[in-house]
Formats: sequence, structure tokens, C-alpha cells
Amino acid sequence: MATLLDDINEYKSSFNKKASLEKQKLYAQAIKELEASGVAQGLKTGDHAPNFTLPDATGKIVSLSETLTKSPVILTFYRGGWCPYCNLELRAYQRALPEIREAGAKLIAVSPQTPDASLTTKEKDELKFTVLSDVGGKVAHHYDLVFKLQDYLIDLYKQSGLDVPAHNGNDTWELPKPATFVIDQHGTIVFAHVDSDYRNRTEPSEVIKIVKGL
Repeated sequence: MATLLDDINEYKSSFNKKASLEKQKLYAQAIKELEASGVAQGLKTGDHAPNFTLPDATGKIVSLSETLTKSPVILTFYRGGWCPYCNLELRAYQRALPEIREAGAKLIAVSPQTPDASLTTKEKDELKFTVLSDVGGKVAHHYDLVFKLQDYLIDLYKQSGLDVPAHNGNDTWELPKPATFVIDQHGTIVFAHVDSDYRNRTEPSEVIKIVKGL
């Protein structure tokens, strides 16, 4: 079975064949600048996971603290359903869902998208796990993940037809860095992966190993 890394590498290869060198250069520049800026480093292993209460794609309210009374949580922040790398990651988690459940964990995915946009993502990718809307990025801020896209990157997104404001219900052009946390039932982060390069994601199988070790 293909891994998430296989899927990402295949998409990268396809993108690099189609995208202009100038476009590739600007995307790479944006990643380097974000890394160098030092913003949005994300919470670390050993930190306490801030509690949150957010609506899912259907409007049902989900609380982290309440979920933790029943099981450890795999918490993944993604940029939005418009991001191909996020979609690859969400689909990989969907494939791994039986193993996650068998390991006794609950999977929660959070994005700054509106509930309607989250519902579209959930239906498109046929996701059977909890997908929450963090409109305005308040929860992502508490996890130290939020940054503002560079002006030239905003222009590039607009040229490519990526209407991020329509997905997020605001025009701040702020996004969370993609991040994955494993949170034990005491509310402690026991695994954290945060990367300035949105193409780098954690393999679900690695996360499942962490959960099984709890």
C-alpha cells in the first residue's frame, strides 16, 4: 500500500513538471522565509495541550477535554481543503483510521475553514473522523501555529485561483502551519511535528506507533 510520503512525492513530481520555474522558485522562497522568520514554532513535546471547543462540519460542538476523558487524541492541523498536500494527508489518515481506532485513539483534524467549507472537504475526501472549524485561527494561535502569507504568495495564490478568504470566511490570509500532535489523557503533548515546509507531513503509521506506546 502506498504511504503518505509516496503520495506526496508523486504529487511533487507532477507539480514540478507542470509549474513554471518562477512559480516553483517563489514557493520555495516563501518556505525559506517562513522558516527563517522564527514565527509559529508550535507547541513542543511535554507542553500541556490547550483545551478548545469547536464546531464540526455539521455544527456539532466538540471539546478536547471531553474527548480526552475517553481516549488519547491525535490532533492534526491542516491549511484547508484547497491544499493538495492537506488532502493527501487527510486521505492517508482515513486509510489508517481502523488502526487508529484499534489503538484506542480519537483522530481530530482542525482547519481555519468555515463549517461549510469543512463539510465540503469531509465529503470530498470521504472522511469518517472528526473535522473541526477554527474560524479566525484562535485555537491554532494557542498552539503557536499561525502566520500570515507573504504578499507575493497571496498574489500567486490569486493567480492560481486559490480563494483562501472564501474558504476561511475572512480576508486575513493567515494560515496554520500543518502540525500533528499526540495528546495523552492527562492533556500532555507526547509527540509534536510542526514544519514550515507544508509539504512535509508525518506518516500516520509513525503516529500510531506513538499512540500504541502510551
